[in-house]
Amino acid sequence: MENETIIVPEKVKEPSEPLFSPKNKRLLFDPLSDNNPITVQVLGICSALAVTVKVKPSIVMALAVMVVCAFSNVTISFIRNLIPNRIRIIVQLTIVAAMVILVDQVLKAFVYDVSKQLSVFVGLIITNCIIMGRLEAFAMANKPWPSFIDGIGNGLGYGVILVIVSIVREVFGSGELMGYRVMPESFYAAGYFNNSLVIMPPMALIIVGIIIWIQRSRNRNLIESN
Repeated sequence: MENETIIVPEKVKEPSEPLFSPKNKRLLFDPLSDNNPITVQVLGICSALAVTVKVKPSIVMALAVMVVCAFSNVTISFIRNLIPNRIRIIVQLTIVAAMVILVDQVLKAFVYDVSKQLSVFVGLIITNCIIMGRLEAFAMANKPWPSFIDGIGNGLGYGVILVIVSIVREVFGSGELMGYRVMPESFYAAGYFNNSLVIMPPMALIIVGIIIWIQRSRNRNLIESN
């Protein structure tokens, strides 16, 4: 009996997805417009009202949320198969709390004045609905890289709204932008005065409402989807 050669078929290796594939690009850019966490999902409204009196604290808060969201997503994604379903929320909160503590210490070390302005709101990132929502809805079901991109995208989407609201409030409430006077002195000489109502929390809610109205009037799909 002749020896027969057994040919083992080679395992076809699936092509790896590019780092910035169309799918990953959507994860990054959709939260900036069609799936914005504040204006579409209506999450994270509290901090949008509280920290947007000035632009600088808004930028720092946006960066803090983006870093916490991105790295919490990555961490949860790495260990998602090891987390017992019963305690997944506790694990998520623990990881977010650790990230927030690290971010808070960095802010105190490098931008102490802004850290004092943000006060307790940095600590309240722990309970930010955007972060917990992305951990539960995305990071628990996806690989680390898409989870990282998703965290960056949602942090940017959150930050864009904060910066827009803070620009309006600082310019019309204080006549300044990033601490620099932007309202011409001729306006004040003609009788213009800074509007103290703009720096009150209700005005932040009104500005967010106007942004939502503009966004949905330009994109009718958002109305139909709701």
